[in-house]
Amino acid sequence: MQVRSRGALGTGRVDRGAGGRPNWFHHGALPLGALVLVGDAAGMALGLAAVPMLGIASSCMIATLLVVTARGHHRLGLDPSLSKDAPGLVGAVAVPIVVLGSLQDSTYVAATMLRSALAATVAVLALRAVLYAMVRALRSRRLLAEPTLVVGAGNLGAEVARVLRDHPQYGSEPVGFLDDVDDEIGLPLPVLGPVSSLEAVVRSQGIRRVVVAFGLTTDDQMVEVVRACDRAAVEIHVVPRFFELGAAGVTEDVWGVPLVRVGRSLCHPAAHCAKRAFDLAFASVALVAVSPLMVVIAVLVRLSSPGPVLFRQARVGQHGKILELLKFRSMEINDDSDTQWSVEADQRVTRIGAVLRRTSLDELPQLFNVLRGDMSLVGPRPERPFYVERFSREVAGYRHRHRAPVGMTGWSQVNGLRGDTSLEERARLDNHYIENWSPWRDIVTLARTARVLLIGDQRRPVPAGEPAGQGDAPAEALAVHRASEPRQDPAA
Repeated sequence: MQVRSRGALGTGRVDRGAGGRPNWFHHGALPLGALVLVGDAAGMALGLAAVPMLGIASSCMIATLLVVTARGHHRLGLDPSLSKDAPGLVGAVAVPIVVLGSLQDSTYVAATMLRSALAATVAVLALRAVLYAMVRALRSRRLLAEPTLVVGAGNLGAEVARVLRDHPQYGSEPVGFLDDVDDEIGLPLPVLGPVSSLEAVVRSQGIRRVVVAFGLTTDDQMVEVVRACDRAAVEIHVVPRFFELGAAGVTEDVWGVPLVRVGRSLCHPAAHCAKRAFDLAFASVALVAVSPLMVVIAVLVRLSSPGPVLFRQARVGQHGKILELLKFRSMEINDDSDTQWSVEADQRVTRIGAVLRRTSLDELPQLFNVLRGDMSLVGPRPERPFYVERFSREVAGYRHRHRAPVGMTGWSQVNGLRGDTSLEERARLDNHYIENWSPWRDIVTLARTARVLLIGDQRRPVPAGEPAGQGDAPAEALAVHRASEPRQDPAA
């Protein structure tokens, strides 16, 4: 793959602004997101100064900063606006303080925290207003700019590049285009390579922002390329189709050209930290709560048939990492669980195992996987390496499920895609979860999982077959397996 670079603009590394002045924040040398969080913390500290107990004040501050980072409120857009950000900030600041205040026994402390919620909200908004004004001033003087890559060298892409170059207040310095064209006549910047080289150009040119203005690449190809950049520290924006007719859900407006920011929520380190903190807290409490039940199940499994209490199996986790998944054993010991399937009437399933499978109680040991960091409470369900390799080749979008931590339960499962259901639909819903993740979505998924466990899910089809060893792949994979592998004795 060849990445072209022409002249100073083509390098993507403009180290000085207008008039030779240094570009202080170029390449994120001073991350603006961190400065925003520092300002928010300072505002919280000012507002909570009257709270008599330091522990409560610290808890409020930590909760607020976690919400701010998880929701992406710390990221400055192309045109930061307090009027646009205020509703989200008010909720992130005030709600944790009000909730913790309502839990206090002391009327005085509760009243103080309610007043502090108002004070902290005002302080955070005031400091944000000052910071936004400073950012706009620095950007207008070209002292604050991010190397920006425009994907699509058509008329729309060329116009986006001209707008960003001529209006420095947006803080983006376009350095070139990506498109599958060789003719650069009439373009304001060079073409640095084909669209397929996006990840390589982002890393080699120090790109911090990508604007997708389409071009010759099809939508399906563009999705594949953009998802390949999940670990790159870039913001990605897309110009919506038919924006001239109006565009709903627009997050930015660049001189009359609307841009929609691609969520990629779980691709940001701050979101990972927030999700991990929630997993640790919830899993720890849940493990303590269900430990008596787990002891009873362990005894019953041990008495049901010879063999270990726990079933251990290799599964594929985030970014292809192999993990050892734990379950209560529900079958007699067998050696073919990595590549073979069992059927509904499999004689190897024990009596207690049938109950555990039907109620999903066999999954409880995975709380230890969550505490170890192998899994999350919510995420795409992990599958065995044998099937992941095959499905990644044959099912569109399947390999992209592994951008996020795998989970005990998932968005596709609570939407009825369990057992004998479509792999394509599972992959679609799992990727939708990854790209639209929020802490609230995890809470909703856990609540819906509890509902399914308590009253059942009528939308789930009766499985025609499940993988031996209590796997999660649907029965359609059985046909794939049987078509290309010699038949094995299930008792082997």
